[in-house]
Amino acid sequence: MSLLLYLSHPQVVIDADIPVTEWSLNAVGQARIAALCERAPLILADTTAIYSSPERKARDTAAPLAAALGLSVQIVQDSYENDRSSTGFLPPDAFKVMADRFFANPLDSVEGWEAAADAQARIVACIDRVLADSPPGDLVVVGHGAVGTLLFCALSGIAISRDHDQGPGGGGNVMTFDRDTRQPLQKWQPIEAFI
Repeated sequence: MSLLLYLSHPQVVIDADIPVTEWSLNAVGQARIAALCERAPLILADTTAIYSSPERKARDTAAPLAAALGLSVQIVQDSYENDRSSTGFLPPDAFKVMADRFFANPLDSVEGWEAAADAQARIVACIDRVLADSPPGDLVVVGHGAVGTLLFCALSGIAISRDHDQGPGGGGNVMTFDRDTRQPLQKWQPIEAFI
């Protein structure tokens, strides 16, 4: 059985003066990816391709992992996080409220955010294309928490719900799917549990 591994980027440098799409990994996030990279040749030995969201934090996650495996990163333009540009930067408490509303009202564009149902359709179509166009073997897709959760809900055949989100901690979680059937094999788990 070949796997699709979906990895959310870990902790980032939060800077209200920089667009969220351009945030980079912070020292904790970098250290967590470095630990994954050390084990990658063993635990990800069957990986034949690595794909990444175009956002900097995802690219910063994918690049060292690809280097550890002797692969290149392929950018998938429509695998970005749900579009939240209408509100710009939100402090953590305000962001949590908005994220709760985003998941609770999947058909609505809450405060101009991309609707969860639209983001879900986008990420599912994106993953379908990646699976169809990639070489045989295991695949890694580096992306984001919200669209990763929406992907999990879709491929599990369950309603959109934040109950399936990756939880607190700033990201750096992994889900696995059967590449052929697209069935989830594992919900979100921290990188550390995976390695």
